[in-house]
Amino acid sequence: MTHNSFGHLFRTTTFGESHGPAIGCVVDGTPPGITLNPTDIQKYLDQRKPGQSRHTTQRKESDSVEILSGVLDGVTTGTPIGLLIRNEDQRSRDYDDIQDQFRPGHADVTYMMKYGLRDHRGGGRSSARETAMRVASGAIARRVLDHLVDGGVTIRGALVQMGTHVIDRDAWDWGAITTNPFWCPDVRMAATWEMYLDEIRKQGSSVGAVIEVHASNVPEGLGAPVYGKLDADLAAAMMSINAVKGVEIGAGMGAAALRGEENADQMRMQGDKIGFLSNHAGGILGGISNGQDVVARFAVKPTSSILTTVQSVDAKGTDVDVSTKGRHDPCVGIRAVPVGEAMMACVLADHVMRHRAQCG
Repeated sequence: MTHNSFGHLFRTTTFGESHGPAIGCVVDGTPPGITLNPTDIQKYLDQRKPGQSRHTTQRKESDSVEILSGVLDGVTTGTPIGLLIRNEDQRSRDYDDIQDQFRPGHADVTYMMKYGLRDHRGGGRSSARETAMRVASGAIARRVLDHLVDGGVTIRGALVQMGTHVIDRDAWDWGAITTNPFWCPDVRMAATWEMYLDEIRKQGSSVGAVIEVHASNVPEGLGAPVYGKLDADLAAAMMSINAVKGVEIGAGMGAAALRGEENADQMRMQGDKIGFLSNHAGGILGGISNGQDVVARFAVKPTSSILTTVQSVDAKGTDVDVSTKGRHDPCVGIRAVPVGEAMMACVLADHVMRHRAQCG
């Protein structure tokens, strides 16, 4: 069984629970001879860690990564890389009142249905705390891409919708995402979101979001028919992120509203290379990358842990009303941006290695 692993040649296995002593992962398949230091990983973990603004959970975790194996004198050895992050600010007592209650929207009830027990302390393995190790693995994947792809691969994510508020794509500015706490590429919309989310938080509720991830300088030819499609693996990777309920590649669902000539990414020769006049396919045709930017988009549902009272049942089958105490994100989509980037990096690193193994 490999339910806690993803990837083929570049493969990651995560372990640990939200309120356990630590979380960690083992990254297998990293080529030898790549420079790798804790700072290469920490800079991405710092983007995801909680408590960085009033708009995210106030749980205080430094998310300091420890490299346990697979690196010697700052260089990868080709053996499994073990990473560990110690949990520092668990407050399991916050969950005592709901120990025997199922929180609506959470995996509480399905874990009980499947395993006959569950970890009520923040959800255990179903907690988004696990995604810190995906970000750590994604940092290594970026180093692999830098090593194997001429010029490296640039991966950037942005929040493009919060609740019903959608960015103006004509105002898209990648430089703006570092100037606000939302990873928003639209400066005006970031200001709107700030007021909107403050009100949501005061009401003890939460809201969903849509994240978009772009990868530039992706080599042509990644992915394979029929069950090794690059977009299929990307969709599975993004869907595996906690709270994600929908994934699109390129135009995605919007392609259904286009005519054939509108959706077709028409081509013309540009020098000695094929040039595409649009990118509705999101850089992938027939499951194989075409050299354009790879674009994936995913929707994150509203955080299920909310102060607002909601109807549920308990382990004895009694109707109850549940209000979840503790420290939770009013919009979990904010901290999902670096997670989406990491999953893009892991999938691309895996496919680059698979392509080299098959095609040289």
